[in-house]
Amino acid sequence: MTYTDKPGPILTVDCVVERPLADGRSGVVLVERRWPPHGWALPGGHVDAGESCETAALRELLEETGLVGRLLYQMHTYSEPSRDPRKPTVSVVYAAQAQGDLLAGDDASRAEIFAWEDLPPLCFDHAQILADYRSGRFAPALGLPTPSDRA
Repeated sequence: MTYTDKPGPILTVDCVVERPLADGRSGVVLVERRWPPHGWALPGGHVDAGESCETAALRELLEETGLVGRLLYQMHTYSEPSRDPRKPTVSVVYAAQAQGDLLAGDDASRAEIFAWEDLPPLCFDHAQILADYRSGRFAPALGLPTPSDRA
C-alpha cells in the first residue's frame, strides 16, 4: 500500500490565559489580529513543521503577547470544519499561566486583558472555547479546579 498525502485541515494551537485586572477582577488575555479575519482572538497560531503542539502554544503566546507561559493542561481539541473562514483548521487549546508585561507582537496589533463580563466579539470559535473554559466543561475530567471553583 502506498501512502498518498491528502490535503486536510491545518494544525493550530490556542492559549487561554487568565490574568488579574487592575481592579482585582479576573480577565483573559486576547489579541487583536493584524491580518484577516480581523478582530479579537485567543493568542495562538499554526504549528510549524517539526514542532510539538506544546512548543507551538508557548511560542505563539510569547510572539503575540510578550508573555512567558507555562501550560497547565490541554483543554480540548476543536475541529469543526467551519471554525476558520479561510480554511479548515484543527486547534489544540491549552489553559496556561503566564508572566511578564503584555506587549503585542508578530500577528497581533494589540494585546489586552478583558474582564470576563466585558469580552469583545471574538473571531473563529473563540467565544465557544471561552464558554467551555469558564464552565469547566473539560477540566473536571482531569480532577483540576475549574474557573468557577476558584471564584
